[in-house]
Formats: sequence, structure tokens, C-alpha cells
Amino acid sequence: MVNTDEFIDEKIAEIREAVGDANAVIALSGGVDSSTAAALAYEALGDQLTPVYVDTGLMRKGETDEIRETFDYMDSLRIVDAKDRFLDVLAGVTDPEEKRHAIGEQFIREFETVADETDAQYLVQGTIYPDRIESEGTIKSHHNVGGLPDVVDFEGIVEPMRDLYKDEVREVARALDLEEIIAERMPFPGPGLAVRILGEVTDEKLEVAREATHVVEEELEEYDPWQAFAAVLGKATGVKGDNRVHGYVVSVRSVESRDGMTARAQEIDWETLQRIQSRITGQNDNVSRVVYDVTHKPPATIEYE
Repeated sequence: MVNTDEFIDEKIAEIREAVGDANAVIALSGGVDSSTAAALAYEALGDQLTPVYVDTGLMRKGETDEIRETFDYMDSLRIVDAKDRFLDVLAGVTDPEEKRHAIGEQFIREFETVADETDAQYLVQGTIYPDRIESEGTIKSHHNVGGLPDVVDFEGIVEPMRDLYKDEVREVARALDLEEIIAERMPFPGPGLAVRILGEVTDEKLEVAREATHVVEEELEEYDPWQAFAAVLGKATGVKGDNRVHGYVVSVRSVESRDGMTARAQEIDWETLQRIQSRITGQNDNVSRVVYDVTHKPPATIEYE
């Protein structure tokens, strides 16, 4: 396990040395990785740092308002409304790797725009060790690792937590006195709900994934999962009222893990699963059925794409 006090002092010094007298932007998503990196960078750089939260339209329900409230102490926080731009680059894209690369490139372009406005030469990211392993091993491209475009308009990219596992990041977050809602938060993928939608990403599918994930997180809170969410798989026939419908299939996933490298599907009682499916199908006329994913990692990954 990491010695948090030594790590924090070392990384603050490392960030200061890397950036020097220049300005930097940091990609802030609200997850524990980017939030911890932001807290370290803010301590190291102060007014030299501009935290940037990009509202991609691919986020969880209420995410943007939560970010605004949680990080209001950072005077230089920028919230960028980029939903239309992200949906534009994802239009017609169905391949999972193409999705991740399209999202990664658009993220960088958003940060470059803010960097131009703030005269920032450096980008700070919350990349952690499993991100690098999965990208380098071609399991999947993370938008902040394998998803980066070939040309990046920054003098340097600073990744203070690139050698930490998720549980170690949480230790550092607690040592930095980050709020529990951040330090203990379930992982959320950088590409957001886009990798929980098989096939093309559309507004309609996003709304289904967002509302269904909200239901799953509420209903499974007592199980204390490593990660729990809903994914949109495709369409299947169903019956609502007296009508035959062709609605979305929503898959519920809930896993236990230590570091995300391996994971076990949780055993959820039948009553809870029935309550989840009733809420999801009842709240959205576009959903025809709900299934529960019992696959461990490996052979599956935690996310669907």
C-alpha cells in the first residue's frame, strides 16, 4: 500500500517541477481519479491551474450540478457544455475502439481550447495504473491513454497517479480530506455512458442508460458494489399494455473488485432484481426487458465497450 503522506509531498513537488512557472489545465470528471489529481495539482499550482469539467452529455444523472457544488472552492473551475460536439463526433460510430478514440480526441480539443484562453502549456490527468495496463495491452483504449490523438497541442502531460491502483487512489483521496462522495465513489468510465451503449450513441439511448443507471445505483447501494450500472444492449420485442413493442434491452451489472483488474459479479437477491426491472421498465416506455449480467472479469470486462 502507498505511504500517503510521502506520496502527496512527492507528487506536489513533481507537479511543480514539471509545470514550473507555466499554466496548466486539468481534466476534472468528478471521479475519484481526476478529483484526487485535481486536489494535488491545485495544492501544487494554485492560480496557475484551471480545472476543466467537460459536460459531454455522456455523464450520469445530476453529474454537472454535483461537480459545480463539490468543487466550488476552486475559483478557476471551468464547466464546458460540449454535448453537441461530442454527439456530432460519435454520430454513426458503432465500433467500440473508434468510439473511445473519437471521445479521447474531442476531450483533448476541448482542453486545448481552454488552454488557449488561459495560456496553459500543460495538461494534468488522473490516469492510473490499470488504465495504462489495459491500453498498452490492447484490452481497450482509455480516452486519456490509448484514446489520445497523435497530435496534442501541449508542451507536456502530467500524470501524478499513473502508478497507483484504484484502492491506493482512494487512500490518497482520504488523506487529502476529499469529501466521502468523491473518495468512495464508484468508478465511472472516462468515455461515460457511450461505452455502456452498444452501437451508435443517440440522445434516446443516452436517456435510457442515464435513468437506468440512476435506478441501479440507488437500489444496489446497500450491496456496496465496486461498480454497478446499467447498459443498453439493443432492442427486443415486448408487451406493454395490449401492445407489442420493440424496446431496448437493458443489462444490469454489479461487481465486486479490489483494483478493477479482476472482478466478480455480485449475487443480488431476486426481490431486488425484480424491483430494479420494474422501476426501469415502468419509467421508460422504450425499454422492453431487463437482464442481469452474471459474468466475472475475466472473461468479460467490467464495462461493455
